[in-house]
Parts: sequence; structure tokens; C-alpha cells
Amino acid sequence: MSDKLAIKVTKAAHSKLPNVDFENLPFGKTFSDHMLIGTYADGAWKDFEIVPFGDISLSPAISALHYGQTFFEGLKAYRHDDGKISVFRPDKNAKRFNISAERMCMPTLPEEMFIESIAKLVDIDRDWVPSKEGYTMYIRPFMFATDPYLGVAPSTTYKFMVLVCPTGAYFSKNLNVKIETEYTRSAEGGFGYAKAAGNYAGSLFPGKKASEKGFDQILWTDAKTHEYVEEMGAANAMFVINGKLVTPSTRDTILDGVTRDSIITLAKSWGMEVEERRVAVAEVLEAIENGTCTDAFGAGTAATIASVAEMYHNGKTYVLPDPSKSEFANKMRKALDDIKYGRVEDTRGWNYMI
Repeated sequence: MSDKLAIKVTKAAHSKLPNVDFENLPFGKTFSDHMLIGTYADGAWKDFEIVPFGDISLSPAISALHYGQTFFEGLKAYRHDDGKISVFRPDKNAKRFNISAERMCMPTLPEEMFIESIAKLVDIDRDWVPSKEGYTMYIRPFMFATDPYLGVAPSTTYKFMVLVCPTGAYFSKNLNVKIETEYTRSAEGGFGYAKAAGNYAGSLFPGKKASEKGFDQILWTDAKTHEYVEEMGAANAMFVINGKLVTPSTRDTILDGVTRDSIITLAKSWGMEVEERRVAVAEVLEAIENGTCTDAFGAGTAATIASVAEMYHNGKTYVLPDPSKSEFANKMRKALDDIKYGRVEDTRGWNYMI
């Protein structure tokens, strides 16, 4: 870890760590002792500081609250068997962070600032990185507009913040997924490829309706016809059909996932054929029925690889092969974990060591 960015540090007077139950860490509910804040004003980023985790004071007129000028990223830190800490592929998140910023008409953050900010915070709160198998430190960088102005215009001031929290598994079981045919997550020309808060806000109501009917996730389809697979609520959608890894190609309606890219890279290195293209719902359902679809799963930072057990579409349930016996998903899950936890040589430089 380098140390080029000047970050003022104010340590918490007392750590909350002794009061944390590391055997029970639901996702996103337990926060570490510190957080990072940076300010954008007068055309430049400045005043980076790490302070005790806590509430912040903001004007009720800030434009983020009224016009949704805010977005986030998600990545993880891992504790290796020798005690060392790494963050998985932060350079990819840094690039995507700026893609979101540009689409939301917000200032970009130099990639080295993004990575240094995260590294410094993780280093200070390194004792919060769990050592238990399958547990990690989730990292949430985000940016929001702070101009106290009710006019519909891009803000001129912003806050960049980073929160970290120890967490267990995002999903604790194989998924029962509803293929969505009424609501839409994003549309062509929109900002579905950005991690904008509005994308997630719009998904809450259809997600709630699906949950009330017993579904764990929605599989979103295209806004025009609902005939093509796009992504799941919390992950990119991936399938193994006829021995090939098949996934929707990224476009302005689909997030370019870091886990997705990692899986594709490893699959190709294993000699597996990979198809990134438009994927029809009918193709997937037919492949499940005739047995040529051997795997369906969501791929994302929070979920890692979340296997699908059943899919529901227009009144019919399609049952996939037992995920516990999956050859590809289980092999890929282990391969990714082995890299992230430092159990094998990191030949691609994916681990940023703290």
C-alpha cells in the first residue's frame, strides 16, 4: 500500500469491536469504528479525512435528497491465512465509479485517490476484517451532491465517503427467482449501467411484490419486450448452457460487474467457451426444460456466486439441477475464494495488499 494522498485521521476514543458478535454478521448492519469523507468544491477534491463513524450534518435542501444525484460502489477486503489483508480488484471499481460519476453529471475522482482512500480506511480498521471462512469486510464508497439549492441543475459541491462493515454471506440459500414481465429496472438511453441510487429505488416495489409471493430475487428483462434477460436485482445473470458460459452482454441497461468480469476471465483461462450476447428468456427456459442448462447463478460483489434453484415465468416454475452438485459454479466459487483469500498465487494482480 502506498501513501500519497494526504488524509487527516481522527481516531475513535473507544472501539466498538469488543461488542461485535462476529458469529452473527448480517449484511450491511454492523459498521466499523471509522469512515472516510472527502469534499469536492471550487473544482477540486480536498479535505480528505478519516473520522469516527457517526452521523453527519447536512442541509435539508441538498440536491441529492431532491433530485437523486448520488451513486455508490461495492467491494470487499479479505483476511488471508497469514493475517495479511487484501482488497479485491479496486482498480476495476475505481473505473466504474467514474463511469457512474460521468453519467450522473458528477465530478470524477482520480483512481489513485479512490484506491488510497479505501486502503487507508481498511488499514485503520483492519481488526474489523473477519477471519471466519466465508466472512469479509464489505466496503461502500459513495458520492452525493451537497449544494443547498432546489433548482434542477447539477450540484457544484459533493461529498465522497467510504464506509466499511464486517459481513457474512449476502444470500444464505439457493435462490427462487421470478422472471419479471411487468416492471423494468432500466431502459435504453437511461443509466442502468451506473450504480445510481435511483436504479435501486425503482426496484424496491417490484422486489417487495416478488418477495411477498415467496421469491428471493427478480430476474430483470428488457424494458421494450420483456423477452431478453438483463440482470438480477443484486447481481449479473450467468448461465451454463450446452457446456458454454452464457451471459447478457453489457450495454447501457446492464451493470459491468467486477465479479462477472472475473468469472469470464477465469472461465476462458480454463478453456471454456464464453458467449456475451443478448440472451432470450425463451432460450433459458427451454434449456432448463431439456436439461442443457446445468447452471444459473447471479454474480456480484455482495453475492459472489448465488446459485438459482428455480425460476418462475408466467405461471410456470422451472426447476434447475441441484446447485450443490454443480460442477461449474462450485468450481468457480472455490477458485475465486482461493484467489481472494490468498490460498493460491495471484497471477493477475487482482489482490491489492493493504
